[in-house]
Amino acid sequence: MQAAIEELIKFGPLPDEDNVEPETVDAYGALLDKIELPVTDEEARALAKLFGQDSCYGLAWPLVRAIESAPGWPLGDVLRNASDNEWIDSLMIRARNAGLID
Repeated sequence: MQAAIEELIKFGPLPDEDNVEPETVDAYGALLDKIELPVTDEEARALAKLFGQDSCYGLAWPLVRAIESAPGWPLGDVLRNASDNEWIDSLMIRARNAGLID
């Protein structure tokens, strides 16, 4: 697994915009910038667990791009575990719109 992804996993899910310091946003952003695409399916699964409740000042979008770069995308287990996260829902809609799933 890429070192940047391992570090992101240690950080945990993206924080809410209402409760985050600028330094934390910068730290997440720096790690997201270090991710080399395409990611593996395993890395995509790990990244999908990092979505917060909002975009965290746009940091959710690099997660979307990285996840969608996985060779096995769309990963059914990721999409089935959507729970109440709008970002997983968005990944499902994007996969459906691209004709990758029914």
